[in-house]
Amino acid sequence: MTDNIVVFSGHAHRSFAHELCDILGVELSPSRLTRFSNDCMQVQLRANCRQKDVYIVQPLVPPTQENLMELLMMVDAARGASAAHVNVVMPHYAYARSDKKDAPRISLGGRLVADLLSAAGATRVVTMALHAEQVHGFFSVPVDHLTALPVIASHFKSRDLSNAVVVSPDFGNAKQANNFARMLGVGVAAGSKRRQADDKVVIDTVVGDVAGKDAILLDDEIATAGSIVTLIEKLRDLEVKSLSVACTHGLFTGQAVERLNALDCVQEVVTTNTVPQDKPIDHLTVLSVAPLFGEAIRRIHDGESVSVLFSDIDTYGE
Repeated sequence: MTDNIVVFSGHAHRSFAHELCDILGVELSPSRLTRFSNDCMQVQLRANCRQKDVYIVQPLVPPTQENLMELLMMVDAARGASAAHVNVVMPHYAYARSDKKDAPRISLGGRLVADLLSAAGATRVVTMALHAEQVHGFFSVPVDHLTALPVIASHFKSRDLSNAVVVSPDFGNAKQANNFARMLGVGVAAGSKRRQADDKVVIDTVVGDVAGKDAILLDDEIATAGSIVTLIEKLRDLEVKSLSVACTHGLFTGQAVERLNALDCVQEVVTTNTVPQDKPIDHLTVLSVAPLFGEAIRRIHDGESVSVLFSDIDTYGE
């Protein structure tokens, strides 16, 4: 199965690439990144790509622009080396939040980066938990859009959920929260959120029964933790019994670490390894989604259906 697979990794998250290769039973192929005196980069793939099924692993994490340029150059190098297919494995797509024109004369970064990947030579993208469903439509190449919710749900199923409720920070994420709640067999609630700045939000109320409940706060991404902290403060006012936090992409940028560690009421922060996890957050649990990506790659390579891995209802691994 793996004879024709070649896997390369950028510098954004090599540990994820190594874990993925261990699952696939292949070696991580070497590559070299050099920088000229004028700060221009050059990438060299140091393994044969001719008529191979090439996979390039690179989430878009800070320094995002640096990692994006490295990825584009690796894709271009694979195309120039006559790869049969150039598959981008992007656990985190940073520009997914730039998905709509909500102010005059602003760029749609989500669509622009998708166009850049296609222009560079990508023939497929495998990613996870795009911020909004419409971002999927920005790509002109096939996209396998995976979900981590079954993996996170499996973690929470090990505890007593008889008094639990899943809480979304806003109505935009309510669909995912509802799917997650169905997996756990519990109720769901959502905050009414207004964003005032990148790291400042206001939550006026919470719709749903949360008083006296064990609340599991679910979001697709935690960056500065502004939304989550504001929601936690609101839930404490509503006298929830306990608080846990879960997300797919735990970026934890800005003051997120300090904000989360200052909350002694949070029992656990659960995230996945779609991005490197090296932040000193109290009670942090990191779940691996590399097996899910590995199964997607196996199915893609063997020409099997990948749709079961997209479903928020079917639990992966069961």
